[in-house]
Amino acid sequence: IPNISSVTCAATENVPTCFILQFYSFYINFYIACFAGPHEKRLLHALLDNYNSLERPVVNESDPLQLSFGLTLMQIIDVDEKNQLLITNIWLKLSWSNIMMKMNTADEGFDGTYATNVVVRNNGSCLYVPPGIFKSTCKIDITWFPFDDQRCEMKFGSWTYDGFQLDLQLQDEAGGDISSFITNGEWDLLGVPGKRNEIYYNCCPEPYIDITFAILIRRKTLYYFFNLIVPCVLIASMALLGFTLPPDSGEKLSLGVTILLSLTVFLNMVAETMPATSDAVPLLGTYFNCIMFMVASSVVSTILILNYHHRNPDTHEMSEWIRVIFLYWLPCILRMQRPGQVGYECPPPPSSAGSSTAGDKKQQIQNVELKERSSKSLLANVLDIDDDFRCNHRCASSTLPHQPTYYRTMYR
Repeated sequence: IPNISSVTCAATENVPTCFILQFYSFYINFYIACFAGPHEKRLLHALLDNYNSLERPVVNESDPLQLSFGLTLMQIIDVDEKNQLLITNIWLKLSWSNIMMKMNTADEGFDGTYATNVVVRNNGSCLYVPPGIFKSTCKIDITWFPFDDQRCEMKFGSWTYDGFQLDLQLQDEAGGDISSFITNGEWDLLGVPGKRNEIYYNCCPEPYIDITFAILIRRKTLYYFFNLIVPCVLIASMALLGFTLPPDSGEKLSLGVTILLSLTVFLNMVAETMPATSDAVPLLGTYFNCIMFMVASSVVSTILILNYHHRNPDTHEMSEWIRVIFLYWLPCILRMQRPGQVGYECPPPPSSAGSSTAGDKKQQIQNVELKERSSKSLLANVLDIDDDFRCNHRCASSTLPHQPTYYRTMYR
């Protein structure tokens, strides 16, 4: 119609008539554009009146439906190690060809793109991109925690249709799309490889096809390094400094006990974040246990040192095996020299004859010590008697004037 009006306006020189023709041509075009609804209605009736959603869109019933499957990983929301769960934000991408949705846009006068949840084009190709929050199980391997890598698999398939009815194909051989991935503060994404699996089960002779995507992630260790490992190293080094304190210091033993309790608190923090599993022991937990064993050994060594330091001949006697260990074996192992000794020759331990001689000397020493103790006790008794005489002298001087001379004579 616009072509006719232009030709008519070119043929006539009457301006009002040309204006009227152009107005009518515009009105007719606007009427056609506004009332294009019957074409859409007729198209929907033609496509969907006899359409059954349970029917596979294939020409031959023996042919499988080719379904291309892809995945776009947008975000790793959470990795729950304790419950072994992975929460992700994923967009799936499914595409297939539906012969029942083929149409001719030129004949219908309608756009070839059918805007629904599933994008249907005039050639019958269908595209479905559903987003979703997926919560899947993930077996957490804590052997190398916090320097660990995790592999979480997501399996997509159909239990309704077997491989002879539905043929799943991997959309991209590289796996999932990670171009739009939002970085996570705790995990680094290594990749999302995909694999097509065709499995035969014992129940059925038909194969069942699935697409399995493996989400490979690696833990960022900066948080655990500065909040667990560095404090543990500093606390363990303080346990070694406890040996430099003098034995007379009262804080030598309490320092080791305090360090042991501090390491126990850090080990509890690690245990709270780990799943209660006996499959493996985390590397950080093994490190803490070794440090705790070292600190506990230092506490036991400190107790032994203080025990030997505060011994004296009046309360303890050195046994023969302790004498051999501390005076012969340990100096030889530690390359210690006796005063006046030249070289690092190890003196031989005392023989049996020497031990008997040493036993006789020990007996003589004990007799001398016994005599000294008896003389000391006798002297103490004499001093006590002298004190008693002095006290009696003061008490009797007031009543009996001649008794002091008597007591002095008796004392002499």
